[in-house]
Amino acid sequence: MDGRGDSEIQDVVDSAEDARRARWTATGTGALLALAGLAASVLRLTGSAPALVPGAYAFGAFVCALASVLGSRGRTRRALWLLIVGAMVMALGDQFD
Repeated sequence: MDGRGDSEIQDVVDSAEDARRARWTATGTGALLALAGLAASVLRLTGSAPALVPGAYAFGAFVCALASVLGSRGRTRRALWLLIVGAMVMALGDQFD
C-alpha cells in the first residue's frame, strides 16, 4: 500500500486531463486566431487600407501564433495573455481603417 486512496488517484487523473485540455485549447485558439489574422492582413493588403492596418493584423497574428506555441508547451497562462494582446492589436489596427 502506498497510502493513496482512490479519490487521490482520481484527482491526479482529473488534473492531468484538465492540463491536457488547457494545452489543446490554447494551441487551437492561437492557431485559429493566427490564421484569421493572416487572412485579414492579406485582405487588407489588397485593398486601399493604410499600411498600418495589414501590419497590425500580421503582428497580431504573429503574437497569436507565439501563444499557440507556448500553449502547446504547457505555458497556458502566458498563452492566454498573448492571445488577448494579439486580438487587441488586431482590433486596434482595424480602428485605423
